[in-house]
Amino acid sequence: MNGRQERRPLSFYVLATIFALFVVFLYGPVATILALSFQGPSGGLTFPMNGVSLYWFERLWSGGGVVDIGSAFRRSFALGLVVMVLTVVISVSAGLAFRKRFHGATALFYVAIASLIVPSIVVSLGIALEFRILDDLLGQAATAFGLTPPRNSIGLFTSGLGAHLSWTLPFGLLIMFAVFNRLDKSYEEAARDLGATPWQSFRFVILPMIAPFLIGISLFGFTLSWDEIARSSQTMGSTNTLPLELAALTTTVTTPEIYALGTSVTAVSFLVIFGTLGLFILMQRRRAARGLLGA
Repeated sequence: MNGRQERRPLSFYVLATIFALFVVFLYGPVATILALSFQGPSGGLTFPMNGVSLYWFERLWSGGGVVDIGSAFRRSFALGLVVMVLTVVISVSAGLAFRKRFHGATALFYVAIASLIVPSIVVSLGIALEFRILDDLLGQAATAFGLTPPRNSIGLFTSGLGAHLSWTLPFGLLIMFAVFNRLDKSYEEAARDLGATPWQSFRFVILPMIAPFLIGISLFGFTLSWDEIARSSQTMGSTNTLPLELAALTTTVTTPEIYALGTSVTAVSFLVIFGTLGLFILMQRRRAARGLLGA
């Protein structure tokens, strides 16, 4: 080295400019919504801002706006948690099952991830139609036996849950298949040689090794469900999730309340993301500390 700083080529600055424009394009709308959500009581949907206040957040969360934000928030949050848990449990179970070869495994794999390439609105319509047909069949059967026909089964934790799982499960399955394909089976064999049962081998050997990936799947499951709108559009029945309420607001009202709701939804998403990353870092530090104590 001669102490002189090497000059970067022109291509570096071109690519850096393109990347900077991409970042502005990606996060510019988020920053704009964030700023406009803090408009004053007389604010509008455009710049310049008319004052700075929390008026639209107070109006939104107090129920004074056109959306019952509390109920929509609770519905979306509860659905996201259920989808997250089921995505993790089913993905891990499938990953364990696919470690052993069985007849039809390849076909089952492609069927499980096929919903990724089908348009979301088509999936939503198909699931809604499926539940309507199921309602008709159950109604006919109940009438034939002199029973009261069941109520409409299209709802948040029936067709809505199925629609969201059709979106989150393929991601969870792909992650777990990749993880288990790279997992060294010698650790499990050593545990069995030491007398561990299959459950003990899973709990004390496999689970700690795949725990970071389970956090990632949980993050996928919750955030994909939290923000999902296309697969929710036809499957929620008379209830609306938070994204559906936000979509309805964009066609019915023109106040900064829309941006306040968008900011709230984005804040929850970032809270989950950074909370998950914090949990992952904590687990890594605890694992490193145990390694030092063991040494």
